[in-house]
Amino acid sequence: MTRRQCTGEYKIKPIKKKVRELLGYPYPARIPKSIFVEQWVGISTDEFHRAKDADVRYMRNRHPLIEMGWSRSDCVRYLTSLGLADTPKSSCLGCPFHGNAQWRHIRDNSPEEWQDVVEFDAAIRQGNARANATGNKLLGEAFLHRSRVPLSEAPIDHITAAEWAAMQQELTDTGPDLADLEQGVIDGCSPWACRSEVEPVQDDFGLAS
Repeated sequence: MTRRQCTGEYKIKPIKKKVRELLGYPYPARIPKSIFVEQWVGISTDEFHRAKDADVRYMRNRHPLIEMGWSRSDCVRYLTSLGLADTPKSSCLGCPFHGNAQWRHIRDNSPEEWQDVVEFDAAIRQGNARANATGNKLLGEAFLHRSRVPLSEAPIDHITAAEWAAMQQELTDTGPDLADLEQGVIDGCSPWACRSEVEPVQDDFGLAS
């Protein structure tokens, strides 16, 4: 796993920028202490350890699902009651934490997006172009799929639906890796919580003051 900046660059930084615009204080203007927004973050009780305060005074986080005592299962039941049972977990298209089921879903239901991620996977093989140019080359090769082969060749069909159903009883004995292989990392994404357990870096986005 290499250094990642997706949470900071594509979530936190754009949110801070938009909040400043809504408040009428674009960066680098200082925002008075008495002015702030209340941001609701959809973290459930299963992920209470991810519920954190904002790192700037002009944003105050609330976690309504935790306040209501709702778990992921409660959310699924509520969505089902509204006819939205098939609502997927949120995640970036080319997230390396996808499981085989998620890769198959992209390939089988969105050919254009599948082509995008296949091309992206190929493009990252030697690491970041700018880092390479400055002599900070990647040690080894980068891949999106955990098998460490090109995504177009990765064994995303290896575990069939029938095999997966037969394995359900064995999951507690085989550990989380088997579940991750098929379903991906269980935790979902939110603007302030990526699916990995790596803490997002929030001190270098140029919008913290």
